[in-house]
Amino acid sequence: MSTALPPTHSPGPARAAALTAAVCLLVAGCSALGGDEDGSAADAAGGSGGDRMKIVMVTHGGEGDAFWDRVRKGAEAAAAKDGVDLTYAGDADTADQADLVRDAIRDKADGIAVTLAKPQAMKAPVAEAKAAGIPVVGLNSGIDAWRSTGLLEYFGQDESVAGRAVGDKLDDLRAKHALCVIHERGNVALEARCAGVKKTFGGETEMLYVEGTDMKAVGAAVTARLRQDPSIDEVVMNGAAFALTAVEAVDEAGSDAHVATFDLDNDLVAAVKRGDVQFAVDQQPYLQGYLAVDALWLYRTNGNVSGGGVAPVLTGPAFVTRTNADSVAEFAAGGTR
Repeated sequence: MSTALPPTHSPGPARAAALTAAVCLLVAGCSALGGDEDGSAADAAGGSGGDRMKIVMVTHGGEGDAFWDRVRKGAEAAAAKDGVDLTYAGDADTADQADLVRDAIRDKADGIAVTLAKPQAMKAPVAEAKAAGIPVVGLNSGIDAWRSTGLLEYFGQDESVAGRAVGDKLDDLRAKHALCVIHERGNVALEARCAGVKKTFGGETEMLYVEGTDMKAVGAAVTARLRQDPSIDEVVMNGAAFALTAVEAVDEAGSDAHVATFDLDNDLVAAVKRGDVQFAVDQQPYLQGYLAVDALWLYRTNGNVSGGGVAPVLTGPAFVTRTNADSVAEFAAGGTR
């Protein structure tokens, strides 16, 4: 799931415009993008000319968020390959996210991709989409809820598995006291990560809840906790921007703690190379966006269901450390890792 900075959600009156104006991407069928001059790419997508397949992706991320930019780039790349019209929209507010899905239903989308940061809020709109004959796939958040929510397929990282892997790694690094920082209370993915760390880490794990929409407040809270307890020797963050803030907080507190994180971007990879961040867990958001769009196209054109509809398709976790950061840096600079 996204673990980058949650945006301030768009106001209610602006939500309706968000879906119609948010990046309706006519990305196929033109020679500049490798499409067929005779329209065969559009035909393969289930239509021709102005009747191409329409796919809508609705996430809980916001515009300008580096993590979600990667998800969106992957979705755009798949849409360009498959010859479909893609609309991307996001809102951190679960009610507004649900309404964006309902907008897609009213617009008669051919397929919808959603995130399930708070699954209960999405059950009703997903059921409405299914009743309208629209397939819905999941990505990024909700790996424990995608089947019960009624999704066709799921693409993402098992956050509990990722958390347990981090706990094992902290043991290997001989850490003793980890502070796992959750920047959005109730977000099932973030909670699962920190719970996973606690399950396998042999030392002490404590959770710190912070207000992720205020980065200064995040830094202040981490600084204060480190000053209160000098025994904390590892700070585990849940997003690249948060990890860089934690690095500053460690310095401000005069602490000897190391910083590790879930998720990465170009700046984070550079921080790992410098040794400012010990390691990052990459869930490959570009791949999540790509696979979600491509899966809907494959289902509509060939009846394919990845994972057979019973198993998720995992995109992580993969560790990025100082020893392998160079191999990732080029892709991170291009905005795809």
